[in-house]
Amino acid sequence: MPNALTGRLWNPWMRFSTRPPSMSEIATLRAPQLPARLHQWLDGGWIRSTDLALAALLAENGGETDEVVLGLATLVSYTVGAGHIRLPLDTLMQTPAMLWPEPPATDGHTPTPVEWLGGLALDTLRAHLTDARSVESVTADDAAVARNGTTPLVLQGNTLYLRRYWANERLIQTALASRLAESLPAPSGLTDRLDGLFPRTGREPDWQRIACALATRSRFTLITGGPGTGKTRTVLRLLGLLQAERMDTHPEAPLRIRLAAPTGKAAARLGESISGEVDALPLPAAVRDAIPRSVSTLHRLLGPRPGSRRFRHDRDNPLHADLVVVDEASMIDQELTARLLDALRPETRLVLLGDKDQLASVEAGAVLGELCAGIEQPHYTAGTVAWVKANSGDDIATWQAGGSALQQQIVRLRDSRRFGVDSGIGALAEAVRRGDSAHAEALLDSDAADIQRLKLTDGDDAGIATAACQGYQAYLTELQATRPVSDDREATEEWARTVLAAFSRFQVLTTVRHGPLGVTGLNARIAATLQQNGLIDRASGWFEGRPVMITRNDYELGLMNGDIGICLMTRLPGEQTPRLRVVFEWPDGPIRLVLPSRLDAIESVFAMTVHKSQGSEFDHVLVVLPEGGPGRTRPELLYTAVTRARKGAVIAHPQAH
Repeated sequence: MPNALTGRLWNPWMRFSTRPPSMSEIATLRAPQLPARLHQWLDGGWIRSTDLALAALLAENGGETDEVVLGLATLVSYTVGAGHIRLPLDTLMQTPAMLWPEPPATDGHTPTPVEWLGGLALDTLRAHLTDARSVESVTADDAAVARNGTTPLVLQGNTLYLRRYWANERLIQTALASRLAESLPAPSGLTDRLDGLFPRTGREPDWQRIACALATRSRFTLITGGPGTGKTRTVLRLLGLLQAERMDTHPEAPLRIRLAAPTGKAAARLGESISGEVDALPLPAAVRDAIPRSVSTLHRLLGPRPGSRRFRHDRDNPLHADLVVVDEASMIDQELTARLLDALRPETRLVLLGDKDQLASVEAGAVLGELCAGIEQPHYTAGTVAWVKANSGDDIATWQAGGSALQQQIVRLRDSRRFGVDSGIGALAEAVRRGDSAHAEALLDSDAADIQRLKLTDGDDAGIATAACQGYQAYLTELQATRPVSDDREATEEWARTVLAAFSRFQVLTTVRHGPLGVTGLNARIAATLQQNGLIDRASGWFEGRPVMITRNDYELGLMNGDIGICLMTRLPGEQTPRLRVVFEWPDGPIRLVLPSRLDAIESVFAMTVHKSQGSEFDHVLVVLPEGGPGRTRPELLYTAVTRARKGAVIAHPQAH
């Protein structure tokens, strides 16, 4: 968009094409007009090179000279890098260290951002920002500014944003408010339809039934719940209910339903769940046939434009859909949420599914968590309670209180069918969710059959690689045992599915990328141990059995960030000798066989970060934590890791010293 300060397009990386600057290029940005303290913050590890580059470009392109504004610009940029979309100045002034939970070491002489902030007042910050050429002050009602504004920074009240994130926030708020403004009429015979889909079990309230009922009356619904609480079961019956009602009156024009998830793995899992259950729905065959079984990634749904942040579908070219369902919504960042809402027709229903207690997205903006704020307490109005009683028959009066329009369309499923009362995994996950670290530690030291602790002497303890080798032996044995003897492509693809399925039953998860307990170190150690045990031929480069993960979207190949493949020695029709190929299974079923030379952005995935594991489930997981174990790990990180396991979880960590 045009920059009001220069008349040119505002692009903080215009010098560096589409990539952030390198450290050497940052050196060229050290213009005299930048305060020396910002360079000191960079050298001390308090901000990133990206943050300094933003300040430099504000000075160079926008003529910004105010030292306070330039300092705050680096901090709001740093905040985005930490996954947050806004910088609350009032909170920052009360607790300046909030941005650095683990602050870098200091020499005691160089001023730090914390000390700098401590010498300022909130009114001073606001005065500097209000007068700045690169900042626009707005109110919460300035919807037009989101579309037409030009300054790179936005100040709303006491909160500072980079404009893109403020504009996205406004778009999301406006779009949801519009969808929630109108209450849709209940489907004819709703109670009877619910009785057919959710037989009464005597356990009330039935939150799955309530979620399905409430979703019929609005163009937006959010269903949240932990593993095994029935989010997919609920939404499948919602699809059946809405499709049955539509086909009762318009059999020639069934609802256009689109299903999506943030990653290929999550999309595949949702597709498998729906395909496995749709035929058992107590509905006419024509209705069941009109429920889609294929699931795409959100990026594929929106239609990415190569080399651009934009998508083919937007407000000018909306999706052709009457109902869009998105699973694993906790993984969706603010930017993608805004693009999704921007691509929906006003009349399209949107249903989000996700676990609010899981990790937020890697990119900035924990949208699901923010939408679900306050739902642990009673939040349904008297009108909603009465509507549920009249249309579902369930009594939720104990959850009656004042609540927002958004909260009336949020349902938390509470009963887990995956983890029984004696499940150690379920108990550990719940203890972590509640923040009860003492109970979590006690559970790990108990005799629960499905969880255990693996204590390590230090980060180099060989016990991790040994345990990982035991876990991965099954898929490597399956690889050899089921290898096809012919060049038949169908047999090769079936073999690929078998190996991919076997690999997905066990996974090593870690909380960090670097060091002996990080992704890089663990992948090298596990591969070396597998080679020593004769399970793979080599431990580096390309080799049969190597699991890899795509780390950047490849639109030409149709592979998305997070897709997992296995290297197999394959022989296709017409080939005299086998060739090493990487096999991927797409969400809608087809097997892709890709030559390693065509893959640029990949990494081995004997170990993956907990973030990358979201949307996946495994029979068993080995979770590697830093020294100190659960007590030193963010609750949402450990909760997400533990709940990836269906049958067993081992928590490994060095003992605290």
